[in-house]
Amino acid sequence: MPSDLIQIGGAGPAGLAAAITLARAGRRVRVHELQREVGHRFGGDFQGLENWSGPHDVLDWLRDLGITRDFAALPFSRGHIFDAWGERYEIAGSRSLFYMVERGPGPGTLDTALLEQAQSLGVEVRFNSRLDRVDGPGILAAGPKAPDAIAVGYHFETSLGDGFWAILDDELAPQGYAYLLVMGGRGTVKSCMFAGFKREHEYVRRTVAAFERLTGLDMINAVAHGGVGNFHIPTRASSGLHPITGEEAGFQDFLWGFGMRYAILSGVLAARSLLEGADYEASWRRELEPPMWSSMVNRALFSLLGNPGYRWILRRSRKRRWDASRFLHGVYEPWPIKRLLLPWARSRVTSRRRDESCDHVDCACVWCRHAGHEQIGATRDCNSRLHAT
Repeated sequence: MPSDLIQIGGAGPAGLAAAITLARAGRRVRVHELQREVGHRFGGDFQGLENWSGPHDVLDWLRDLGITRDFAALPFSRGHIFDAWGERYEIAGSRSLFYMVERGPGPGTLDTALLEQAQSLGVEVRFNSRLDRVDGPGILAAGPKAPDAIAVGYHFETSLGDGFWAILDDELAPQGYAYLLVMGGRGTVKSCMFAGFKREHEYVRRTVAAFERLTGLDMINAVAHGGVGNFHIPTRASSGLHPITGEEAGFQDFLWGFGMRYAILSGVLAARSLLEGADYEASWRRELEPPMWSSMVNRALFSLLGNPGYRWILRRSRKRRWDASRFLHGVYEPWPIKRLLLPWARSRVTSRRRDESCDHVDCACVWCRHAGHEQIGATRDCNSRLHAT
């Protein structure tokens, strides 16, 4: 393997953001993707690229990172949330709350735009290719390793106009939220649940029925779809000398699963660590750990509310006419009080995965699962199966 070649395992936002950053600096990059196409596990899913956690618009943030904005992105500064009793609350922000984007392999999607930018810069992307070893420089970006939350529902065509709606009701989405996103005559409806996975079909049925009743939802050519989210603050986000990025490292928003910014930023930080010889562990702890432990505290507090608590917050927001942009920005800020609450939050929020990273500098595995390196060539016994991001 040529020594100047940098290999990346996974062609999701984290892996492609890393590839783009490296290629812009003139490095040779090869990305290995297990699936046959980019964004395979999403298949037309509508998601929100959140715009409240940073001081600047997220599309400007992407531009400053050197990442493409050439994908369909519909801004929303207002929408509606329902409580468990069907009461409607309008939420509105002084700026866009999020941009609705499509995920998957089709035209205009976030994943396709990232792929096309990477390829235009000379990045080689190999599909149906599993990266088991990285003997030279490399970055690992193979997606979530355990389901700490699941989002299950349908993609469909509809006569509804563009918009977003959510329901806070533990009978539809335990400790999470049900949501409906519509853009250009197509939509996604899902129950995003943080508990009760064994009853997912029941929760999805209730979610669809609720949106039909509350919004007049009609679904045409509905296709079932589901995905998982993994939330984990790692002890280390490296395996040997290889940075681990995105949800393979556990980088996600514990509160509601808005993790695309985490994935992209971690990919850029990993690439910069290779380009500049910077300490990736120090970089991600500086840039990603504070918002992650803040969101962990948010998750622990949110899990205490239940339906009466959700209703109390929604009614208070309406009475005080909260600016949703400013409110959410404040919720996501890593305030000092949250640092004090972090030990309590850690006791309440546990991940379904275990930390399997390896701190041996000579480890060549993409995901190390063995206990030691006592025998020469032991790393050959720790091949793992990557899942597409």
